[in-house]
Amino acid sequence: MSEQPQAVQNLTGAQKQAVFHKDGPLLIIAGPGSGKTRVITHRVAALVQQGVSPFNICAVTFTNKAADEMRQRVLSMDVPQGVHLSTFHSLCVRILRKFSQAAGIAPTFSIFTDTEQKSCVKEAIKTAQLDSKNFPPAAMLETISRLKNNLEDVKTFEEQNCDDYFSKCVSKVYKAYQKILEKNNALDFDDLLSKTAFLLRDFPDIRKQLNERFKYLMVDEYQDTNHAQYQIARGLAAERGNICVTGDPDQSIYGWRGADIGNILAFERDWPDATVIRLEENFRSAPEILTVADKLIAANKIRKIKKLLPIKQSGGEIIVRCLEDEQAEAAFIAEYIKQILDADANANEIAVFYRVNSMSRAIEEALVVNRIPYQIVRGVEFYNRKEIRNILAYMRLIVNPSDNQALVRIINSPARGIGQTTVSRLAAYAAIKNISVYNAAKDCEKIESLSAATKVKIKAFVKMMESFEEDKQSPAAVVMEKVFKQSGLYESLKSEAAKEDYSKSSPIDNVSELINSSKRFDEQQGGTLVDFLQYISLFSDTDTYDGRSGKVSLMTMHCAKGLEFENVIIAGLEEGILPHERSRDTHLEIEEERRLFFVGITRAKKRLCITLCRYRTIHGQYTRTIMSQFIFDAGLEPQEYGDQTNDLDYDDDDKQDSYQEQVSQAADIDVSGNAFAVGQLVLHKKFGTGRIKEFHNLGADSIVVVEFRNGQMKPLMLKYANLSVIGQGR
Repeated sequence: MSEQPQAVQNLTGAQKQAVFHKDGPLLIIAGPGSGKTRVITHRVAALVQQGVSPFNICAVTFTNKAADEMRQRVLSMDVPQGVHLSTFHSLCVRILRKFSQAAGIAPTFSIFTDTEQKSCVKEAIKTAQLDSKNFPPAAMLETISRLKNNLEDVKTFEEQNCDDYFSKCVSKVYKAYQKILEKNNALDFDDLLSKTAFLLRDFPDIRKQLNERFKYLMVDEYQDTNHAQYQIARGLAAERGNICVTGDPDQSIYGWRGADIGNILAFERDWPDATVIRLEENFRSAPEILTVADKLIAANKIRKIKKLLPIKQSGGEIIVRCLEDEQAEAAFIAEYIKQILDADANANEIAVFYRVNSMSRAIEEALVVNRIPYQIVRGVEFYNRKEIRNILAYMRLIVNPSDNQALVRIINSPARGIGQTTVSRLAAYAAIKNISVYNAAKDCEKIESLSAATKVKIKAFVKMMESFEEDKQSPAAVVMEKVFKQSGLYESLKSEAAKEDYSKSSPIDNVSELINSSKRFDEQQGGTLVDFLQYISLFSDTDTYDGRSGKVSLMTMHCAKGLEFENVIIAGLEEGILPHERSRDTHLEIEEERRLFFVGITRAKKRLCITLCRYRTIHGQYTRTIMSQFIFDAGLEPQEYGDQTNDLDYDDDDKQDSYQEQVSQAADIDVSGNAFAVGQLVLHKKFGTGRIKEFHNLGADSIVVVEFRNGQMKPLMLKYANLSVIGQGR
């Protein structure tokens, strides 16, 4: 492998230290824009230069996009092939297919998407003889996911948590859900992690074999690992301790789906001889933006202290605007985008972030009116389209004949005269014989309840599928093109297209794009149909972001993780939105919401625009809003659009009284007189918003010291101050 001295010379001192650290545990605290990916890829190259076989190096991250970027960078450095670079889930799939017998599964297992999981849990609730109104499928699925991430299988949960009625019901659903997955020879996303963790825990010989294979382990975005991923990482590094984790506690934003910030905070406890390196130099953002980000995140207590040190010169632009409502906000955003496009901006380098997807509608409408091209980075929706799900169901059945969900979906798609009654009879026969529905179709001659004409149709379907199965080791594109043409899907969609007027891409265009995607996959990574199905089943929203689209990008802040733009607009900085109304119960939730805002801010290189509204339509009601406490934390000063006055310091008593009346409704926070504490954000009728810095409990004469947004500290007697709490303490 050729050396790259110039590349190494361009590394900072801390980066070089991380790159050339060889043996023993290493924790890299990497702030946003600090060159983390560069360090990881250079470290891979350095390990190979130091004599480590590429075959013995494993690097895992959280998205296909991040893994692909690492793979391309490593290839560009002339590192010999053999390094395992993938997502956590992809690594687990590989391990489970290799050790499928020990894991108790067939190696051809399907990976069920969210849609299929919901279908399975609905069936499980029905099997458990429970009412889905009292046990909503989404809630049950979330509970099961949490149990799996905590490595509580059905047996463990039954033994430990079945004393009360609710737990007994959850246990029934959990058990039924797992049986449905087993019948389909399928795993859900959480199974991929939990079953791998169990393998490493319960089979020392397998753990030893994997430790021999992966002598050097690197885990990116370690702050986003859940308990199962934490145990997998520990298991893979158990023998040698050559584990390098990179991450930033200040960017831990997935607690709602099981991520545990404690994993990165406790790394030095888990590995007492760990080396800790901080990457604090920021190559991305202007100093003005970093100052705001630093001030914001300093309000969090659960973190590792670090500073963001700017490499760029001053020249960043930050504006905060308060608009009347979401329509005015959207209009302002569109006008702002037009202005910066006219100045020097490229549409590729403009992004609009929001907390929830529902906020995009008004913004989209404003962009359309102003003829500004945009893309919504919400890519998994592509795979939920009917035509895409249909052709992928064919692919899944080719690979896994036990996938009943796939069979039921395609046996009459396109229409073959095989109706629901026939499918039910096949399923009933399959249940009696304890075989898959596809095998029941093969045995259709033995099913007396089926007519002779129906049996002919079923046999034709089976014969067609068997012809497809002959190609299952071929590249995905080859199989898909054959299925698309020979299954009747193409003719069906062509006939449908003649009757419809598609304003955007047609179903045929969408299938063509899927086939093209499989061709790109084969060119870049190689592999079979199984590999491609695995790749797309583990897709995240960010994976479909196209940085060369020539369009403005719209996305949630969670989706923005790992991306960067010259110009960033963050909409909806109001209590109940950011922080979200469901994430304000504890200081832990508030801190995660603050970290989410921090992630949004630190995506910006040059310009940062933040918007909020006086009123917003929430749950169908035109509601008075409250400025997010995070605006205060970041030291920002909102201005009315078209007016340079402070938006929240009203001079009109009527307006102020109206605002006071809305506090409880909009923020849903206890405003009783005995609810005050240090750290809370409060509203004073005259002085505006401020943060309680001191609380002196003197009974009826209790005093608080409040720091208001103009920097003034004021002692106030509570019984006279008439303060309202508008943000929880930290």
